[in-house]
Amino acid sequence: MSYSVGQVAGFAGVTVRTLHHYDDIGLLAPGERSHAGHRRYSDADLDRLQQILFYRELGFPLEEVAVLLDDPDADPRAHLRRQHELLTARIEKLRKMAAAVEHAMEAREMGIDLTPEERFEVFGDKDPEQYAQEAEARWGGTEAYAESQRRAAGYTKQDWQRMQAEVADWSERYATLMADGEPPAGERAMEMAEEHRRHICGWFYECGHEMHQCLGEMYVSDERFKAFYDAMRPGLAEHLRDAIVANAARHSS
Repeated sequence: MSYSVGQVAGFAGVTVRTLHHYDDIGLLAPGERSHAGHRRYSDADLDRLQQILFYRELGFPLEEVAVLLDDPDADPRAHLRRQHELLTARIEKLRKMAAAVEHAMEAREMGIDLTPEERFEVFGDKDPEQYAQEAEARWGGTEAYAESQRRAAGYTKQDWQRMQAEVADWSERYATLMADGEPPAGERAMEMAEEHRRHICGWFYECGHEMHQCLGEMYVSDERFKAFYDAMRPGLAEHLRDAIVANAARHSS
């Protein structure tokens, strides 16, 4: 079985021009040619292309990718193990970056007064200032925003680090809950939703169950909040939103 350059481009989500370039530099030469001289790619060629794209996604330059793939002593399984380790590390880094952005939105926007060094130590390399105007425009006229401003103004770097630790612990436990197959309306999920609400009450402002449901909808509709929660575990934003609704319902009955 062999495939045309157009088919391979479609499979891999790359351009035909990219495949031509890989052929020109000797990185991915198609194993066959048609009678008319057109490139034809075998399954082995597709395997090599997958390896190339893995390494490119991880930031390796083409020259280094060629050296890695053409090492006569390299075991193909070793490539996969290495790529898995690198991707796992990258996922963890992105998860932490997403958490940093979330805390930036809930902290610096609310009036936290940190030095530049402390700001980046706590929140990573995402500048919290970029969200300040949006937060004020969105919630500036509310009592909750004013209360958050008042509380956050007195927090120290250690306070924000302790808050981060609480969120990290909660996120790990919620991800485990989902992995165990707990439904949003299950007792464990509702307890975690209630803990989430109490965290907001304790750190920012009094968040009743009705307001908590509004926040739950925002976690799904706002792509940045959704990315933050889904970075903990895919689908967590929707699961949490539904758990918040279920938790509110049981407290109103």
